[in-house]
Amino acid sequence: MKSYIKNFSKQLKEALVIGENAKLTGGKKQFSHIVIAGMGGSGIGGTIVSELILNDSKVPIAVIKNYSLPAYVNSDTLVIISSYSGNTEEAVSALRHALQKKAKIVCTASGGKLIKIAKEKKIDHIVVPGGMPPRVCLGYLLVQNFFILNHFGVISDKFKKDFRASIVLLDKEEKNIQKEAKKVAKIIFQKFPIIYSPVGHEGVAIRFRQQLNENSKMLAMHHVIPEMNHNELVGWTKKDKNLAVVIFRNKTDHSQVKKRIDITKKIISKYTPNIVDIYSKGNSLIEKTMYHIHLGDYVSAFLADMKKIDAHEVRVVEYLKLALK
Repeated sequence: MKSYIKNFSKQLKEALVIGENAKLTGGKKQFSHIVIAGMGGSGIGGTIVSELILNDSKVPIAVIKNYSLPAYVNSDTLVIISSYSGNTEEAVSALRHALQKKAKIVCTASGGKLIKIAKEKKIDHIVVPGGMPPRVCLGYLLVQNFFILNHFGVISDKFKKDFRASIVLLDKEEKNIQKEAKKVAKIIFQKFPIIYSPVGHEGVAIRFRQQLNENSKMLAMHHVIPEMNHNELVGWTKKDKNLAVVIFRNKTDHSQVKKRIDITKKIISKYTPNIVDIYSKGNSLIEKTMYHIHLGDYVSAFLADMKKIDAHEVRVVEYLKLALK
């Protein structure tokens, strides 16, 4: 798992090449809505890109993690279907639904049913390298979302420069990232992690929670600030040393959000001593996000080592798939 994580910057570099060579059609059409459908390690890319382009896209974007699509989806909707294996049943079902609604569709997968259907129906599609656990291929799928949105005029091509800068940043900071990740892992070890992030960066918190679930075989929870200040904060009433709080932060966060995080830390420090801030590095939102994701991925792998468990193993998910059949 650590070798996959270490290759994250290399994967981003490969993803840029794949995106540059993607053959997409219908670039002049104006869409009223954009829907990105996908599950788990494949779907998180949709969540992240929807946040990163929030201030750039004038078209509303919905991230769907379900078998069907919203009622508003029609021929004026761009639907991006993302499934690393290409066989995720919710994604395949969403594709069939999009076909019924005559939406413009682009599929991203390594193969499977999605690519087979895409070729049969002459649907735009991007094929990424296969043979890996879906959760370690975030870079491939995330970057393609940007290329697709750029092709249809939703965003500019500035993301290319930001991803290239991210690659340089991650390579430069690799040793420091691993060092900090080990410190965070020690704080979380044998604790229940509670993850907080500033609004607009929830995708980072979700990604980290999912990696703790799959790689570290741990339950965890997450919330965003300031929303957390209006509900969850009231739930902090009992001292519990078995809780560990991880806060993803950026020096460019909204000034009021910064204050809220500092006050929140002061309040919850009365109930647990295990609180750690993880500050991002980089200039753009993409760089900051890639830094946080990379560091969080390492934390999950180091925790698996500390627990002496197999980070790759996901037998319960395989059992669920078989039981559904």
